[in-house]
Amino acid sequence: MKLLGPDFYNISDLLTEEEILIQKTANEFVKSEFLPVINKHYSNGSFPIELAVKLGEMGFMGSSLPEESGGSGVSNVAYGLILHELERGDSGLRSFASVQGALVMYSIHAYGSTEQKEKWLARLGAGKKIGCFGLTEPNHGSDPGGMQTTCIKRGGDWVINGTKTWITNGSISDVAVVWCKDESGVIRGFLIEKGMKGFSSTDIHGKLSLRASITSELSMTNVVVPDSSRLPNVEGLKGPLTCLTQARYGIAWGMVGAAVDCYNTALEYSKDRKQFSKPIAGYQLIQSKFAEMITRITEAQLLVYQLGRLKDDQKMNFEQVSMAKRNNCSMARYVAKTAREILGANGVIEDYSPIRHMANIESVYTYEGTHEMHSLILGQSVTGISAFD
Repeated sequence: MKLLGPDFYNISDLLTEEEILIQKTANEFVKSEFLPVINKHYSNGSFPIELAVKLGEMGFMGSSLPEESGGSGVSNVAYGLILHELERGDSGLRSFASVQGALVMYSIHAYGSTEQKEKWLARLGAGKKIGCFGLTEPNHGSDPGGMQTTCIKRGGDWVINGTKTWITNGSISDVAVVWCKDESGVIRGFLIEKGMKGFSSTDIHGKLSLRASITSELSMTNVVVPDSSRLPNVEGLKGPLTCLTQARYGIAWGMVGAAVDCYNTALEYSKDRKQFSKPIAGYQLIQSKFAEMITRITEAQLLVYQLGRLKDDQKMNFEQVSMAKRNNCSMARYVAKTAREILGANGVIEDYSPIRHMANIESVYTYEGTHEMHSLILGQSVTGISAFD
């Protein structure tokens, strides 16, 4: 952290040499491989899919999973630092890696059969195969338990019907983890492969946020899958919600990376930009903005560092993840907006990253549980009273 951005509370001193090296490696990868092409892809509404294998070669997908599950076996803090650097580049890059590792690979690692693990995990971790995670539906976002996608048992097969939307990596995926309800209302997960009859995807166009990310709608019309495609080791909402906890953990780290990039960009600009008698960094109102930004970034850094150590010690719970996701998205939203203000008119052109981060954060603030939903999770945790229906 210290060499790559603000580290006001010397959190770098708490990191291992390996964790520091991993962060530096991820930072250099983003600088050399991703930043030169981000503006083109953001403008075109595309994702640099050619980086998938390179991300795999670097061990950046599912990094904290054991090597036998396609990961690198690094600490959860190191994994967080990787996502911090990927999102410093762009939320689209971090989202790609998060879905691949925390949602798809983790689903198979935690709930898959031996055959499913052998078929998919190594190739997903290497970036040679791409996955997506089908939970959100057109009428059920914050209420996943109300899903309408169905799976009906027919002999030794299952017939799946339904629609999933806002699915990252949807149309570029080789396999989709799809959650649906059986005839008894039990939620089950299935691996649906690209090319299966009745399974299709359509990209969502016109996005003004997360433009360097593929977002799709998945359609399943009488898709017949064998029972061997079912994730055998989980039933109910526990399956998808546990996966979402893994993804939200990564988001909390990623939002710090986005905020750090905005902060650094504004700080450098303010020292160079002169108005009247001196650089604008020398004026009280600008310094007040930096004081608030560095404080909120430091708070967020401390949250994710401790969260990572709790996860490494297997003491982390989903309420703690909700706090970090909720706080850090709000923090990054504020920092991006404030950095954009400091840049003035120059802040609305692609030469400066805060406006791009600012737009992306609106999506991240919403997905994987809105700010309001995480507020209710925390409210229930501290009061013992559920505000949900």
